[in-house]
Amino acid sequence: MHHTRHLPSLLAVALAAGLSACDRAPAPAAAAPEASAPQVVESQQGQARLSVVASGLVHPWAVAPLPDGGFLVTERGGNLRRIGADGSISAPIKGVPEVAARGQGGLLDVALAPDFASSRRIYLTYAEPGEDGTSGTAAAYATLDGDALSGLTVIYRQEPKVDAEYHYGSRLAFDDEGHVFISQGDRSFKPMAQALDKLQGKLVRLRLDGSVPADNPFIGRDGARPEIWSYGHRNAQGLAIDPRTGKLWESEHGPRGGDEINLPGPGLNYGWPLATHGIDYSGQPIAEARGREYEGTEQPHHVFEISPGLSGMAFYAGHDGKPWNDSLFLGALAHRNLIRLQLDGDRVVGEERLLDALGERIRDVRAAADGNLYLVTDEANGKLLKLEPPQG
Repeated sequence: MHHTRHLPSLLAVALAAGLSACDRAPAPAAAAPEASAPQVVESQQGQARLSVVASGLVHPWAVAPLPDGGFLVTERGGNLRRIGADGSISAPIKGVPEVAARGQGGLLDVALAPDFASSRRIYLTYAEPGEDGTSGTAAAYATLDGDALSGLTVIYRQEPKVDAEYHYGSRLAFDDEGHVFISQGDRSFKPMAQALDKLQGKLVRLRLDGSVPADNPFIGRDGARPEIWSYGHRNAQGLAIDPRTGKLWESEHGPRGGDEINLPGPGLNYGWPLATHGIDYSGQPIAEARGREYEGTEQPHHVFEISPGLSGMAFYAGHDGKPWNDSLFLGALAHRNLIRLQLDGDRVVGEERLLDALGERIRDVRAAADGNLYLVTDEANGKLLKLEPPQG
């Protein structure tokens, strides 16, 4: 596998993106690369700067910035790696759960617990293998101890497990009341997203230890899983708490058209597959759909009529006076760029596309304490990138 250690031009990155997606050779532990010279990225609000922190990652799926300036990065094939602030890539961290790494499944999200500084606890989501080729989205926590995880505890398992390799989700988000939200997908079984006795196509809300909060909306309702917070979701790969308001935001893939952003409320139905702005990949209408609206379902907060392939979500807020303040960033897999939505409160008042010249599938984006954005590109030679916002 070719390893691009620095970024002489965005053309070099675009060429690297063309490497065979079937190249699954594991990325070795690496020494720190040479510092890459940042490239200027033009935006509506001024010049940003893009640089490569690390490359040679194999289909990275999520990045979690660490307090020491380093990062944790998942690779879909099942490896969790620590990347130093200098770009050094660790050998795979030991103690990661077994994953079903086929299709869209594998090791997915990684997030630091709210009390990570004292507990060293991290949370993971992943495709958990079951019997007879089945699998399901799962979530676990463990303690990060040097180059290993200890005390791995599974807190959530999607039930029932099914024989499919699509639409696992899955992102994690923590509110400030001791809850973790876990997004997932319908696993390509569309009617399951409306079935309250099944966990496919649901956003779930748990306490940090995996127990079910007493005020979840379906507690005590016959035929409904108590873990459910909201339902009717197709494949939710973005989840974040708005630091300005504490509200939860979620993004999900539509079919052919109709990617959505929602602000999921307790017990609400977000429509899939009864209501959708998209059509089937065949070009035909979704068989189960009753139109763009359906009684008893919520309309998207924001919809993309043409699907960018939304994945990863991060707020850039609390930076008064900075040009990108009050923005929501979304990775785009199909359109191979980074979407910036300008917000006025909850309202989306502007949109621009960044990093088109990169030509890579942006799988995750996070805002770090240093004021920069960090992204991973889901490629056979995947990268961890730093995007420095315009300073005004």
